Amino acid sequence: MANAPSPQKPKPPLTETIAEKAERKLKARQKKTAVWFGLGMFGLIGWSIAIPTIIGIALGIWIDRSFNSRFSWTLMLLLGGLILGCFNAWHWLQKEADHD
Repeated sequence: MANAPSPQKPKPPLTETIAEKAERKLKARQKKTAVWFGLGMFGLIGWSIAIPTIIGIALGIWIDRSFNSRFSWTLMLLLGGLILGCFNAWHWLQKEADHD
């Protein structure tokens, strides 16, 4: 037997091919946007926690250097800034979830 031609699938019409490609392109754009949105959200959440924590540390260092105390204001305000930042991030995420 010689090489027999394999049965070929009939090609879809041009309009179906174009519609499939357009649909894949739209899905790819949505996924790309979701990735960038996720990275932006990750950065925003990080900064919303980091800034109050750093402010608490700076204020605590200043209080510890300026006034004698048996308590470490740096540690207390670090914890306070961290809690405030986490609450702020949680509140912001809840607001965004309700918006969507």
